[in-house]
Amino acid sequence: MSSLSKFLKLIKFEHTIFALPFAYIGMFMGFENGFSFRVFLLVTVAMASARSAAMALNRIIDLKYDAMNERTKNRELPSGKIKLKEAYLFTFISILIFEITTYFINPLAFKLSPVALFFILTYSYTKRFTALCHLYLGFTDALAPLGGYVAAKGELTLPIWLLAGFVSFWIAGFDILYALQDREFDKRVGLHSIPVSLGVRSAMFVARVFHLVAFLFLIGSMYLFRLSYFAYLGALVVAFLLFLEHELVDPDDPKKINLAFFNINSYISIVLLISFLVGKYLG
Repeated sequence: MSSLSKFLKLIKFEHTIFALPFAYIGMFMGFENGFSFRVFLLVTVAMASARSAAMALNRIIDLKYDAMNERTKNRELPSGKIKLKEAYLFTFISILIFEITTYFINPLAFKLSPVALFFILTYSYTKRFTALCHLYLGFTDALAPLGGYVAAKGELTLPIWLLAGFVSFWIAGFDILYALQDREFDKRVGLHSIPVSLGVRSAMFVARVFHLVAFLFLIGSMYLFRLSYFAYLGALVVAFLLFLEHELVDPDDPKKINLAFFNINSYISIVLLISFLVGKYLG
């Protein structure tokens, strides 16, 4: 296996599809004077580097637990495929690229970059002391549309905050479902999550409530952005996909959890990117 492929596996590069479309949504919603390839390129690099730093540091921080967990013990760091010092170097370079990129975006993006880094670099610690770690992760991912909007518009307004609310509760909801498969392990080693605190059935109920709240934020964002009815058709597709996600999840079958986690949520990201673009430019 090449070094590049090892690091791509380390940071789960394919999961970038969850966040990157929302950075693009924020960016396109912020454009007022037409498309800017420069901003598009800078947003792409900033997102990729920020997420790479976040995932690499997450693997470093969780190394002890990943090595103990049967599900994660074969990851790149516990298995020794990537050395710890290499992971630290990768994280540092990713942060450096992120900071340089935000400098070239605009003054507000650079000024807010330490705030983004704070959430990116600390979310992995939250499950050590609070079951609200899912929401913290959700807000961390919600930095994607906020960052894309700042890059294009140079400010933050209410509609993009509502979209960030959608991302926060959407991510938190499916992170609760994903955490079901590690409930017994987390309980044994003292890690916190809603499945550990409330049990399986209550955790699944909370995930449903979170996704309902997320949907309301989504509709509010579309309304305030004054999107055409085409966008609302996309929202209906998202509602169906969220329903399907909850129907698919079986706490005793990790394969179904992974199907719901990766496949369906990837579809949601893509559907919403198309919906916001069509809703803004057509209708």
